[in-house]
Amino acid sequence: MSPRAFISLGSNLGDRRAACREALRRLSDTPGLRLLRRSGLYQTEPVGTGPMPDFFNLAAELDTALSPHKLLDACQGIERALGRTAGHLEPRPMDIDILLYGDEVVEEPTLRLPHPRLHERRFVLAPLSEIAPELRHPILGRTVREMLDLLQDGARVARLGDEC
Repeated sequence: MSPRAFISLGSNLGDRRAACREALRRLSDTPGLRLLRRSGLYQTEPVGTGPMPDFFNLAAELDTALSPHKLLDACQGIERALGRTAGHLEPRPMDIDILLYGDEVVEEPTLRLPHPRLHERRFVLAPLSEIAPELRHPILGRTVREMLDLLQDGARVARLGDEC
């Protein structure tokens, strides 16, 4: 069986809904990837930045034959194809983060798995909890639902519906 990867997609520039829809389509068309499930779409306030537009976010589960590094390359290629040029503290048409890749733990300058701030982000945990509430963090040992329940931040996260 191929590894399961969980990713977060977000957009806060341009047609956010269309960007999320197109990113999912491109992921589905990527050789070595198969989209298994995705959450509904959420509108979320940006975290840790100055004023900027709200994000549209969702989470997805992938079956992948790609290594973690090749999956990162594929995600970054989709970000660029959808117009991403900005860094992580600026508005961007698409941002794709690998949250978990099986039970892998990777600590490298260009790739950290699980995502180092996964357990601190309501905008990631809420959509992820929708598709994988019992998924366990390989370092913290907590499920996604437990991490969400323990989260103290008051960040605004609103589910918009099932469709992108």
